[in-house]
Amino acid sequence: MQVRVAAAKVLLAVTRDGVSLSQCLPELMVQVVERDRALLQELCYGTLRWYPRLNALLNELLEKPFRAKDRDIHVLLACALYQLMETRIPDHAAVNEAVAALKKLKKPWAKGLVNGVLRRFIRERDSLNTQLQGKGEYLHAHPKWLCKRIEQAWPQQAEAIFAANNHPGPMTLRVDQQSVNRADYLDILKSAEIEATATALSGDGVQLVKAMGVDAIPGFAEGQLSVQDEAAQLAAVLLDVAPGQRVLDACCAPGGKTCHILEREPELAELVALDIDDARLGRVRENFARLNLQATLVAADAVATDAWWDGQLFDRILLDAPCSATGVIRRHPDIKLLRKPDDIARLAELQAELLDALWPLLKSGGKLLYATCSILPEENDLSIAGFIARQSDAEVLNIEAAVGMQTPQGRQLLPLIDGHDGFYYSLLGKR
Repeated sequence: MQVRVAAAKVLLAVTRDGVSLSQCLPELMVQVVERDRALLQELCYGTLRWYPRLNALLNELLEKPFRAKDRDIHVLLACALYQLMETRIPDHAAVNEAVAALKKLKKPWAKGLVNGVLRRFIRERDSLNTQLQGKGEYLHAHPKWLCKRIEQAWPQQAEAIFAANNHPGPMTLRVDQQSVNRADYLDILKSAEIEATATALSGDGVQLVKAMGVDAIPGFAEGQLSVQDEAAQLAAVLLDVAPGQRVLDACCAPGGKTCHILEREPELAELVALDIDDARLGRVRENFARLNLQATLVAADAVATDAWWDGQLFDRILLDAPCSATGVIRRHPDIKLLRKPDDIARLAELQAELLDALWPLLKSGGKLLYATCSILPEENDLSIAGFIARQSDAEVLNIEAAVGMQTPQGRQLLPLIDGHDGFYYSLLGKR
């Protein structure tokens, strides 16, 4: 399949059908020749990363919107604009390839229109940029509602958040220091001529200067390391587990934090890894097999404790709660289109249900670590404040680690260019 045609099909699935990029891209990836797969990924991720800006441009360039059945032409144009604005692909190649893709999309009648729109953009790009500077969607490449939420929550940091969200995240590794010391592993990378640095917040983290396929990373196949963002690596540290404890990792898939807990403390009495989606637990099993780890895997709804809990209390609970994922937009740019304003309140309700359901499973004196990859207070501090008001035996414990910024109920990390993702942690103790 021609790479622009494949890109249009992926973009159509995301923008029209609401399918996640991680779900639809692999299906199309195998349909293009191997040499074009990196380009397909770049076109899909890049177009979605800048889609609010590209869409604002198309609203100016098109005399009228396309009919629903011709939405594929709209996303093909967005993809071509991305190439013209953000890549080194020559202008004539971007235009010609977009026009050529119309034949495979069975829309040859649109060749003149697509050619005219793209060539007009090339001629008028400076004036169009000036004309659209006042619109938030164009300026920040985020939907209007999300711009407003971020600016309200983080007025001083909003510009930096937008910039980080529009920049691809770095590739960060988590070293299993039971297998190899981090300093020694950095030497191994240096010997392999792979540039990397130790992460500042996570004692197990290594950040690569340039992303690469895992098959080329020394020690990956042998289970010495995993790919995991630095902010996510902090969960296993903040949970503060000890030998002999019984631990619950709720909402565990795909298992990065689960594996990290086991790596840091191999002498746990038991770790129960729970997720509602049995198919996603397959990813956890794959990670366990590669890293030679074991835990009790349970496919069940965490809220419905009567259906899966054996009555034995836990010393520690990690609740990596479902959330808006607004802290990891740079890694999942389709979030800009898939997430809707009403989702935030719905997710906050789910987070409250999970907290209330899991709290009785915690021993007195035990700790529950609440985590999200969100930067919105409704899912973080406000959610915890509501929980504390409902539970008389719950208290917020101080997180002594100097990570992110302190908030009334926890610590908030905001996404950083060439740094960690956005993440939130609150540590709760049971009196």
